[in-house]
Amino acid sequence: MTTLGILHPGSMGAAVAAQARRSGAEVLWCPAGRSASSKERADRYGLTPVDALSEMVERADIILSLCPPAAAADVARNVADCSYAGIYVDGNAVSPASMADISAIVEHSGATAVDGSVIGSPPSDSKSPRLYLSGPADALHSVARLFEGSAVQARLLSSDMGQASALKLSYSSYQKASRALATVAYALASDHGVEAELLDIAAGRTTSYLAETAYFPKVAARSWRWGPEMKEAAHALAEAGLPSDLADAAAAVMGRWTGLKDTSPDLALVLQELHASPREGPT
Repeated sequence: MTTLGILHPGSMGAAVAAQARRSGAEVLWCPAGRSASSKERADRYGLTPVDALSEMVERADIILSLCPPAAAADVARNVADCSYAGIYVDGNAVSPASMADISAIVEHSGATAVDGSVIGSPPSDSKSPRLYLSGPADALHSVARLFEGSAVQARLLSSDMGQASALKLSYSSYQKASRALATVAYALASDHGVEAELLDIAAGRTTSYLAETAYFPKVAARSWRWGPEMKEAAHALAEAGLPSDLADAAAAVMGRWTGLKDTSPDLALVLQELHASPREGPT
């Protein structure tokens, strides 16, 4: 039986750990310094408490870190300080560069690092998130076996450390920023009494812009005009006392495409221009 250590049983961590337990693994957690809510979740999912992190490190074949991204490096460092030599999966929303740092921390103690990312809602009878994994092949298969037949879908990427993290941030940067932008846009419409009309317009769309890659070149070719429009949106938001940062940022992105005015660029060129220095658009 594989023994998994979970750091820590938050809403996602506890639910993911429970799926491993349902698949036959023993799941350890360390109550020291954790909240009453964490203890309630751990009890509900049948996780096994240990007296200290050092005990988890001694007993666990695999340790999975699911914590706030700002704490990910410190959590890894605490595990490494206990001389952990098993498989350490960092499943947090960190950048590829941060993942490289975390990998170096745990590998210094003799552990095998795996880059992981969970995309989706906490697993349940009706929800089945994906756990993407990149790193050494043997370690990836060991982690994936923890979730065979469970609501967590393990998806193996390549051996390139940082791929899982890059995928997570690629998705979440759009998903979360777009929701924030939608809320701000709705607030502006509400301030002017046209929120019902805004929702009526939006109801005509049922797909995600993220999936419409064929439209990206059209956006780039029109950005000479759309960028200034975003600046005007920023002004309108500011006048209403609403955050204008997202609209300003959209204008800055479009500023990198001003050289593609009224052209028919291919997607490769559109992406290339995003990496180039910003240009001054027309006034």
